[in-house]
Amino acid sequence: MIFPQYRKMSNNKTFYKITSSKSFEEIQLIGEKAVIHRVVAEQYPEMLRIQDMLSMENDWFFPSNEDEYNAIINS
Repeated sequence: MIFPQYRKMSNNKTFYKITSSKSFEEIQLIGEKAVIHRVVAEQYPEMLRIQDMLSMENDWFFPSNEDEYNAIINS
């Protein structure tokens, strides 16, 4: 798989930039603020979360793209 991969939650308030099979950035929109978290998956549940984001087999994660992610960061 080629990284980075981009995903978003169905509510369009959480966006992800998956930088590797073990790390990602998350932007949460809370009101008018954006909170960025950088996560390095060291525990198994975190690794499963990344696998879920990449597979998009449930109704939580949807494809996004670099332009959409950067627009959130720059706003």
